[in-house]
Amino acid sequence: MNKESNKYIFLYSIALVVLVAAVLAVASITLKPFQQKNIEVEKKQSILHSVQKAADVKNAKNKTLYVEKEYAKYITSSFVVSTQGTKVAGDAFEISLEEEFSKPLAKRRLPVFVCTEDDGSKKYILPVRGVGLWGPLWGYIALQNDYSTIYGVVFDHKGETPGLGAEISTPKFQEQFAGKQIFEGTTFTSILVAKGGGTQGKPHEVDAISGGTITSKGLEEMLSNSLSAYQNFFKEEKQKQEKAAAAVAEKEEGKKVEKKKEAQPAPKPAPKPVVVDTAASAPAAEVAQPEAAPVAADSSTN
Repeated sequence: MNKESNKYIFLYSIALVVLVAAVLAVASITLKPFQQKNIEVEKKQSILHSVQKAADVKNAKNKTLYVEKEYAKYITSSFVVSTQGTKVAGDAFEISLEEEFSKPLAKRRLPVFVCTEDDGSKKYILPVRGVGLWGPLWGYIALQNDYSTIYGVVFDHKGETPGLGAEISTPKFQEQFAGKQIFEGTTFTSILVAKGGGTQGKPHEVDAISGGTITSKGLEEMLSNSLSAYQNFFKEEKQKQEKAAAAVAEKEEGKKVEKKKEAQPAPKPAPKPVVVDTAASAPAAEVAQPEAAPVAADSSTN
């Protein structure tokens, strides 16, 4: 075949395209498990960072092994709740918020991850998702046991502007969330991202990014929309805590009453009544003497 002919060039091009496609397909199939594992490890690392764990991941010789061990140690449970606040079936780790947020609010499934600290205290980690200036925003927010105080956050983005909106993924921006409150009493407030929001005395605000107004507002909406869906869950858990606290208080009060009773001196026994034998103690009754019979007169003497 003439290598300079159009037919040869056409057939050669087809063969080359098929060969390259086959190689890429094989590579994709072969590498897919590794890609999925990397995604899983990154997700676990983000969850851990929201509670300030896996801090030495950059120095770990085996990143995957290090993250897996930290996750197994501190993330002691996970579950899924509905927007009504009840637990439902599902794997929290496998749920995609992007898919869930496309559903009506009443049909959404919401993941919850529980971190148990070395001292036994618990943190509750919730995923959040929203939209920034150039693409999606996502992250995790960890709450204290009161379901209002923020312990830590981690945020990331797909394409925000470096030095501006991309600052949401920096420790400097994220650290200001610690200690902020998403409730004012029983009223849900979420977190306002505004200029000067990081000043003292503003428990529901953080400072916005300078020059990143749209990203800041997108993050604010992300927190409000994501966390508001958990309100019934927060309410249910708080009621459980109140009932448990009341039961403990009642039990402690019962113990105090028992201790108070035990501390009081036992009453002295009443003296036994003296039983008097009236028959033995009474003076002996005088025995009546029979009267002498009258002596009859002797008629013979007259």
